[in-house]
Amino acid sequence: MPAGRTTAIFRRIAAALALSLALPASGMAQTAGLGAAGELVDPEVLRVCADPANMPFTNQNGEGFENKLADMIAAKLGRKSVRYTWFPMATGFVRNTLGANRCDIILGYPLGGELVQSTNPYYRSTYVLVYKKGAGLDGVETIEDPRLKDKKIGVVGGTPPASNMAAAKLMQNAKDYPLMVDTRSSPTMGELMIRDLVNDEIDAAVLWGPMGGYFAKQANSDLVVVPLLKEKVGSRMNYRITMAVRPSDQEWKRSLNRFIQENQSEINKLLLSYGVPLLDEHDNLITQ
Repeated sequence: MPAGRTTAIFRRIAAALALSLALPASGMAQTAGLGAAGELVDPEVLRVCADPANMPFTNQNGEGFENKLADMIAAKLGRKSVRYTWFPMATGFVRNTLGANRCDIILGYPLGGELVQSTNPYYRSTYVLVYKKGAGLDGVETIEDPRLKDKKIGVVGGTPPASNMAAAKLMQNAKDYPLMVDTRSSPTMGELMIRDLVNDEIDAAVLWGPMGGYFAKQANSDLVVVPLLKEKVGSRMNYRITMAVRPSDQEWKRSLNRFIQENQSEINKLLLSYGVPLLDEHDNLITQ
């Protein structure tokens, strides 16, 4: 898959998942290292590549669901501790973390990249529409709904919902949010969008489900989160999320795949506690 196409896949999902796929040669050609033959995986410590301020995924206080997932993986796979390499989810993330052999796993990575190796998906989620209950949008389930016609909708340009909004002629009044935010100096895109919704600066928000579900749950307001499962035209809204490892780390990938298979129910329970909309393979919502 061409690098441009690979990058486009990640740009479709969210700022938190907009990752650079430019792995250096040193990350691709590895010799015998810390773990299995030919692999540089630390057998004692779970070394995680993560953003220091990217809720609901990770933060330095260990409050994100990927922080909790890292603790679970370490406990189940016999690691003595978890250690983080912190870097903002922006251009250069992969190159400066996994690609530089400073850590061994990225816990939230869209299926489809080739310059890293993906595990089996451990969850599947979707974009969501968020609005205030009782503000005239109750019952809206699709971007094409005519009740959105004159509403100011928050969206990230270049994402699948933006394409559907353009087709529905909703972009004229839309508020565009940045795809990539340096969380060292600014709140995440999801936090900004839901804050604007609560403060009536926008009438609705369309964003990646894990962010929309989490920040809507955290907001001191009665917000409705609608998974976009009924779009009849345009881009698809749901994506499979995996864990990413180096291409050479085959045994490490197999260990993680076994972890996912054996602990899927516990993983689902964790994600649901953060408000993440979870889908099965038939686009039905998983509720427990």
